[in-house]
Amino acid sequence: MLLLAVVIGYPVLRAVYLSFQQDRHLDPVTGMFTSGGFAGFDQYLYWLTQRCMTPSGEVLECAPGVLSMDFWPALRITLFFTVVTVTLETLLGLWMALVMNRSFLGRGLLRAAVLIPWAIPTAVTAKLWQFIFADQGIVNSILGSQIHWTTDPWAARAAVIIADVWKTAPFMALLILAGLQMIPQGVYEAAKVDGASRWQQFTHITLPLVRPALMVAVLFRTLDALRMYDLPVIMISSSANSPTAVISQLVIADTKQGNYHSASAISTLIFLLIFAVAFIMVKFLGADVAGNGSSPRRGRFRGRRAGGVHKKETTASTEGVNENADIA
Repeated sequence: MLLLAVVIGYPVLRAVYLSFQQDRHLDPVTGMFTSGGFAGFDQYLYWLTQRCMTPSGEVLECAPGVLSMDFWPALRITLFFTVVTVTLETLLGLWMALVMNRSFLGRGLLRAAVLIPWAIPTAVTAKLWQFIFADQGIVNSILGSQIHWTTDPWAARAAVIIADVWKTAPFMALLILAGLQMIPQGVYEAAKVDGASRWQQFTHITLPLVRPALMVAVLFRTLDALRMYDLPVIMISSSANSPTAVISQLVIADTKQGNYHSASAISTLIFLLIFAVAFIMVKFLGADVAGNGSSPRRGRFRGRRAGGVHKKETTASTEGVNENADIA
């Protein structure tokens, strides 16, 4: 706890403190430039309402081209990337996990190969897909078209989404696969005896029992997507007003301009956004990050994990399947 307080707690508290301090401005009383002092919520209003302070200390609406004018577009792009990429990665990762959970020749080789995109550094991934989506790249050659993947707004966003899904879907598959391997095989055998179809086994057994691991994977990936930075910057553009600019780019751009107080304010806003999303997913959507086993269906199989599968318990655990199964 002491180590976490030093490494994590102090930078967070320091950023919050700086977000309430004034930038360098002209003191109308002394006529001298001063820095520091309590600024209240001025730094937050700078981003949320595009209010800028003149050198004389007067607060006015920001002029076009000011960095704060890109806040709301960048936030919308960030949320758009998060929803689309996490959804696609969850579906693809679940399918990959179901395939890797089966017993077949070469399963170990397949599992190792699937993890290769996730092991590649993001910077290398971005340059790789930048070459693929170039005007004379592989994609345009295959499609026989001239789509400007790095300049057209929606084409550039689609390119970032494809690259991110390709890289991170294996991470989702790995976490979901760990949850699938915890499901007792005796449950599936009892369901087959009762006449349950593949689809009924998937909806009544696999999905409910893999839900804790699935929600943890979605939580981790959502928090990571909200902090996306290097992929769109390297692959498309580092400009704060590019069609793929995410909110983390504004932090770096503002820091490079020397505006440490306003950069701390937007960093705090990102922290609050991520905290709110994590709280909602843990509190209301059932992401069991602590491993407490709070899932209502999980308790049915706790006894069998501890000591063998009994026929009576297994039949009771598949009562949801029995209701809809065609018993021959």
